[in-house]
Amino acid sequence: MKSPTEGIVYLVGAGPGDPELITVAGRRLVREADCVVFDKLVDRRLVALAPPGAERIYVGKAAGSRQHTTPQSRINEIIIEKAREGKRVVRLKGGDPLLFARGAEEAECLQREGIPYAIVPGVTAALATAATASLPLTHRSCSSAVAFVTGHEDPAKAQRLDWTNLANFPGTLVVYMALTRIGSVAGELIRHGKDPKTPLALVEWGGTNRQQVLTTTLADSADRPSPTQLASPVIAIVGEICEYRERLGWFEKRPLFGTTILVPRPAEQVASTVDQLERLGARVLVEPLLRIEPCEETEPIDDAIARLDQFDWLVFTSRNGVTHFLDRVWEHHGDLRRLGRCRLAVIGPATGEALAEYHLRPDLVPEEFSSEGLARSLIAKGHRGPALLLRANRGREVLQDELRGADWPVETVRVYRQTDVEAPSDETRETLRRGGVDWVLLSSGNMARGFVRWIDQEMEAAVRQKTRLASISPITSAVIRELGHDVGAEASSYTLDGLVEAICSQTSRHGG
Repeated sequence: MKSPTEGIVYLVGAGPGDPELITVAGRRLVREADCVVFDKLVDRRLVALAPPGAERIYVGKAAGSRQHTTPQSRINEIIIEKAREGKRVVRLKGGDPLLFARGAEEAECLQREGIPYAIVPGVTAALATAATASLPLTHRSCSSAVAFVTGHEDPAKAQRLDWTNLANFPGTLVVYMALTRIGSVAGELIRHGKDPKTPLALVEWGGTNRQQVLTTTLADSADRPSPTQLASPVIAIVGEICEYRERLGWFEKRPLFGTTILVPRPAEQVASTVDQLERLGARVLVEPLLRIEPCEETEPIDDAIARLDQFDWLVFTSRNGVTHFLDRVWEHHGDLRRLGRCRLAVIGPATGEALAEYHLRPDLVPEEFSSEGLARSLIAKGHRGPALLLRANRGREVLQDELRGADWPVETVRVYRQTDVEAPSDETRETLRRGGVDWVLLSSGNMARGFVRWIDQEMEAAVRQKTRLASISPITSAVIRELGHDVGAEASSYTLDGLVEAICSQTSRHGG
């Protein structure tokens, strides 16, 4: 146990790339970390679990480069330096820290320097790939042993692999970091006695929704260039067990497998939607089009809170409106008893769920989840009670206008503001440019405008040919069409769940 001023390093296996496959212990340690030092293959959502004030240090391999941005010697120095600052350091490594991950070298270094450390195992790529690519590493009928082999030995030392023993190994061979060496590996195995007809599976991003599998034989791969349709990370599995893939396959049968979906909203607002899409097999990119921020001018909000007893209805048109308004009440005006006699109206279930987080229930949820539907439902109540509309700094005026047209006393207060994110991240931009995004989820007209604003000349053709836009409602669809784009799917129920259902329906109908 570390003392209050003594640092400690945890060498934590992050799993194969799916953030769901980290261990419970690993996830807890990331959430408690003062500093996270992480590799390229670590999903950024795991890094985001660290506390807001935690230091995050990337030490992975640069895209398109064979050189690490940070040499191993410098990585060792970093984790020692941070531990000596008294920090709880999580060294987050893809797969398992002690299987072809140089974790033993880091542990030796920490041991020499007298730095306390602990090792937390992770799901290694071989085990994840066995499950998701349906390549059982053992089977009573053909494989009772498994050998793990690296495609990249220490270049400073003589080759240590015993090809004769590997060629005659009575079981499954798993070759890590295999892509650039698979031709020579297959050739060596054949030259040392392995049957050229032995099945071989190459798996890119095994264990994740980005997974691709290429099945072949040693003979078809021996001494040939790496297959161009795959990119690192790739693991190779050699043996008769590859024949079970077609019989046992399940991972690729999920309805959205092979589909990449862009969800342009803040991650904390769409966690359940992202989980749902990923369970259905999609690769999900979360990239907010809009920043959600508190209003700089808080006097109108505070004035409205001070006069809450004058209103019969508090009307919320978004989850953000709920959180920003109620947080302001809680933090600066006592507690939620200030809502007193006010009844609560919300535009839809998601906004109602936001109220539930404050132990409140809406008095009114319209059947149609739109501003028009909310206006009709309020007007149908008959009583023209004074209403306080709590909303963003921009958006449609329909709700306010409809209520005033029905002689409702209405006051509008802007409780948060939306600002544009001018450009997507490099990863998202490049994926859009090469036509790698199949669907974009658009849950408002503002998001549709923001997405079209993102599309530059380099992306234009690919987006129009390859990317379909999914709309949450007819109103959002109208905006998409006004912007000159087609609507690929429209939700029948105006919710994120409805959007997911619409995409699944269209994907099933058109085969992807």
